[in-house]
Amino acid sequence: TDEIMQQEIRPLVAVDIIEQLHRQFAILSGGRGKDGAPIITFPEFAGFSEIPDDDFLNVVTYLTSIPSLEAASIGFIIIIDRRRDKWSAVKASLTRIAGAFPGNLQLVFVLRPSRFIQRAIADIGIKLYRDDFKMKVPIIMLNSVSDLHGYIDKSQLTRELGGTLEYGHSQWIHHRTAIENFAMTVKTTAQMLQTFGTDLAETELPNDVQCTEELLSSHTDHHSKLKDELKLAVKQGATLLTCIREPVTRSANSKLSPDELENVATVERLLAQLDETEKAFDQFWTKHHLKLEQCLQLRHFEHNFREVKLTLDNLMETQAGFADIGDSVTRVENLLKEQKHLEEKGQEPLEKAQSLALHGEQLIQNNHYAVDSIRPKCVELRRICDDFTNETKKKYDILGKSLELHKQLDKASQWCEAGIYLLASQAVDKCQSQEGAETALVEIEKFLVTAKEHQLSNPKEFYNQFDMILTPEIKANAQRIVQKLEDVQEMFDKRQVSLKKLAAKQTRPVQPVAPHPESSPKRASPKITRPAAVENLGQFCGAPARGPAAQNGNHALVRAQGDKSAGLLVTCKPHTQDHIINELIETERVYVEELQSIIEGYASEMENPNLVHLIPSALQNKKEILFGNLPEIYDFHYRIFLKEIENCIENPELLARCFLKRKEDLQIYEKYCQNKPRSEALWRQCGDSIFFQECQRKLDHKLSLDAYLLKPVQRITKYQLLLKEMLKCSKNSEGTAELEEALATMLDIIKSVNDSMHQIAITGYEGDVSELGKLLMQGSFNVWTDHKKGHNKVKDLARFKPMQRHLFLYTKMLLFCKKREENTDGHEKTASYSFKNSLKMSTVGITENVKGDNKKFEIWYNGREEVYIIQASSVELKNTWISEIRKVLTGQLEACR
Repeated sequence: TDEIMQQEIRPLVAVDIIEQLHRQFAILSGGRGKDGAPIITFPEFAGFSEIPDDDFLNVVTYLTSIPSLEAASIGFIIIIDRRRDKWSAVKASLTRIAGAFPGNLQLVFVLRPSRFIQRAIADIGIKLYRDDFKMKVPIIMLNSVSDLHGYIDKSQLTRELGGTLEYGHSQWIHHRTAIENFAMTVKTTAQMLQTFGTDLAETELPNDVQCTEELLSSHTDHHSKLKDELKLAVKQGATLLTCIREPVTRSANSKLSPDELENVATVERLLAQLDETEKAFDQFWTKHHLKLEQCLQLRHFEHNFREVKLTLDNLMETQAGFADIGDSVTRVENLLKEQKHLEEKGQEPLEKAQSLALHGEQLIQNNHYAVDSIRPKCVELRRICDDFTNETKKKYDILGKSLELHKQLDKASQWCEAGIYLLASQAVDKCQSQEGAETALVEIEKFLVTAKEHQLSNPKEFYNQFDMILTPEIKANAQRIVQKLEDVQEMFDKRQVSLKKLAAKQTRPVQPVAPHPESSPKRASPKITRPAAVENLGQFCGAPARGPAAQNGNHALVRAQGDKSAGLLVTCKPHTQDHIINELIETERVYVEELQSIIEGYASEMENPNLVHLIPSALQNKKEILFGNLPEIYDFHYRIFLKEIENCIENPELLARCFLKRKEDLQIYEKYCQNKPRSEALWRQCGDSIFFQECQRKLDHKLSLDAYLLKPVQRITKYQLLLKEMLKCSKNSEGTAELEEALATMLDIIKSVNDSMHQIAITGYEGDVSELGKLLMQGSFNVWTDHKKGHNKVKDLARFKPMQRHLFLYTKMLLFCKKREENTDGHEKTASYSFKNSLKMSTVGITENVKGDNKKFEIWYNGREEVYIIQASSVELKNTWISEIRKVLTGQLEACR
């Protein structure tokens, strides 16, 4: 029978009736009848009739509840010892027992009064009142304990009844209370373990590393405390068992009574139950602890996956933007170097991705519970690595072919130049003689043999070889080279015709004249084989047939024979303003569409009743933190800025005015960038939620939301690059000044955004930084201080030991801060600036040059009572700061005037 269940149904425990038990008017000595019936003894007790009925009933009920159910079912034997009392006491005892005894009775033994008169009265009384006692069991009247020994063995009777059974009432009470306390301890411990197990089973696993670590630590601590409780309970039970067995341990002749044996069995049963409970709990804890550890492994894996994925996506984006194939040998070689640098830059992220994928596969092999979440990420990492490797190989192949093509084109162009130089170097007067003409013909024929180096197998093979790299610009360049080859070849044809005539046997003197291709005879010249490159490139690139246009070009070449550069027809086609504006408009349209998809696909979906239950609690009512003022940015670009720059397609000169006109509107990016750290912190906490995954699935986005939230930061820095390109195309033309002003405006906006990002990281300043005026400059310096009123040693120490300080220059104040960098959840270090000191600009002076170092300058305060020597990292930085400080001081002076 479950001991704990027995405890639950017992109406009483020893501690409840401890005072009544100590009165010892009824005892359960542990003796047994011949058939194993438990014996309850009512020893002589003078005030038995005065015992309250409740006390009597409680004691008798408790005593009958102690023997096992098997023993109790046999029936109890009651021994009433009234040898020193009167018949009235016997009658009262029998009456009370008959009316209140709760158990089954087998026999009732009464040791009648020993005095003669009382014994006679007892004999008569028992005959007269037997039926009044209403007992269904025999009542046996005994004259002495010797008579009792005839019914019950002496070993089952206490010494008071002439037996040998050792019984100590105080010790019996102590054992009973200890057993019941231990049973309660076992029950309480089991309930604690069950409650803890239920809590563990109902615990929802966290979604981030920190919370998972905290949960694992909390559960482990709680588990350790419960294990300590278990050990204490086991120790308590073992001590109790030793105490009960103490008589047997002390004397080999001693034997435990049946009740004591039952006590031993009870404690052993409780200890066994405690052991089973502990084993079940340990088994459950092992599974739960493993799951928590696997959860922590998963959260670390997911965190590392997001970091590596973002790096790889940026790498792939950089590679995707690397589309230029070059327009010259030098350019292609530089592109190959850039591609090599990009490949080297990508090695570390790729190794991290491969290592992370291998770690994920190890987790899967170790029977991780989140296989369905880990395996797709491993596949994704390997896919991106393969894509980058394949794309890199493809880039190398394309650039290799581009290099080969441009080398061929360069060789062809150089051959043309060499041919033109050869023709120009043949002196006209020397060619008038037969010998001179023959020598010139030999030179030309030797040179034409070198044309075989430029031969291609056939146009189709050439097309297949270079098809992937033939952009319109390269194709046009190839056509020019083909045309140039044909023109040079034609020049050689005409020169050969003239020289062959001169080499023939002459019958009369010939007046030396300068050879001109246009004055050559009009009859057909002998057919001379041209370089195969002319035929092949001409067929492939679609060179125009010989005609007036070709002839005109030919004249130009002949006239420029003395100028070597005239034959260099290969030019680099620069980006035009139209091309840049088209790129700006196209990227602006894509940007607006991306903003719209973020707002409609994510921000608006947070209000969708069908998806509200998927939103994590940490994200509730924090939409403005996650998205910042993104709707405001989208509204400005969609309704105003995109339309204005679209109007610049026909009028490129209006582009600069768009940026100048919208200078104040573009300041909205400052607010967005200031909120970005809070947004990123919230994303790290909630980015893995099912809500975002569902939104991403609906939008069919390859990248997660955090990549799109970076778009505004990337976009605001893109404009100045496009404006720089515009300036390159419009040097010394109308609108250059406005473009330069627009570029300066955008750089100023970027600087303002950057400065504001540093400003919000200032800590410890008790005032309001918004009251300090405009933030003009900020940067890190070495700073020495010198206080005239200070102690000499302090002054010396201050003078020669620099402090690293980050300075913020406002129109009204100069702040000195100490830069601190902190790691946040394993992410990039975030900087903060701890306020240290401030100087009012209205009370400072400046000394530009400090002896011994052209990078230092002085700022003094209160009539040079405090001097700050500031060392910049460069002379240029120093001069910039001095210029800004001068402007502030000059402005204040003018305001005072």
